[in-house]
Amino acid sequence: MKTLSETLGIKVQHKTFLTASWPAPANVKTLITTRNGGVSEKPFHSLNVGTHVGDNPEYVARNREIVQSQIDLPVAYLNQIHSDIVVNATDALLTLTDADASVDTTGQAACASMTADCLPVLFCDKAGTVVAAAHAGWRGLAGGVLQNTVRAMQVEPLEIMAYLGPAIGPEAFEVGQEVFDAFTAQISSVDSAFEAIGGGKYLADMYALAQMVLQREGVTMIYGGRHCTVLERDSFFSYRRDGQTGRMASVIWLDNDA
Repeated sequence: MKTLSETLGIKVQHKTFLTASWPAPANVKTLITTRNGGVSEKPFHSLNVGTHVGDNPEYVARNREIVQSQIDLPVAYLNQIHSDIVVNATDALLTLTDADASVDTTGQAACASMTADCLPVLFCDKAGTVVAAAHAGWRGLAGGVLQNTVRAMQVEPLEIMAYLGPAIGPEAFEVGQEVFDAFTAQISSVDSAFEAIGGGKYLADMYALAQMVLQREGVTMIYGGRHCTVLERDSFFSYRRDGQTGRMASVIWLDNDA
C-alpha cells in the first residue's frame, strides 16, 4: 500500500541535512535539518533542536552539537515569539533573545530559524555581503517579519534572494476566517492564496503568501517552497500533525574563507 506522500507524488527523503537549492554566492552557506540523525526519543525523534518543547535537555544539547559539527560558525538560536523583531545574529550569541529573525554581515555567526510547520525563510544578497533567517508562521507573515528582515539587510530589495524552506503545504494548512481577514486587509490580490472549504474555513498557501509579501517589498528572486512538513512525515517534524514534537533548524551563514 502506498503512503500518503507517495500517493500525492511527494518524494520522501531520509537525509539528515538538506541545503537550499538556489544560485546564491559561493560564500553563502546553508543547512536545513530534517527530523533524522539525532538522539532524541519519541515523540521528538530524533534530531530535535528545540529546547522549549519538553525534550530531554541533554538530548537537545547533543542534537545541537550534531548540527554545529556541520557549520563553521556558532549558531544564533532565538527565542521565537511569532513577532516582527529582527536582531543581529552576533548579539543573539551572547544571550537568548526574543526575536523571530536575525541578520549578519560579519561572518561571525550563523542565522537560524526553528520550525515545525511555520515557514523558515533564508536570505542573502547577490554580492554575498549579508545573510538573514526569518521564522514566519501566519502571524509573522501578517505581522511584518519578512518586511522587517528585508529592511534590516540594508541592501536594495532587487539585490536580495529569498529561499522558502520546509513548511506546512497548501493541502494541509486549514485556517479560519481570522487568518483570511488578516491578509486580505493588507494585500488586495491575496484571495488566490486561499481556497474556501466551507464553514468559514480555508486552505491557505503559506508559500504563496510569503511570495506576495516579498514581491511587495521588491524582492523578486524567490526560490524553494516545495515541501510539506505535514505530509512528509518521514523527513520533517509537524506540530499540526503530531502536537508534541521536535523542531528543525534552517541555518545560513557567510563563509569569509570561501
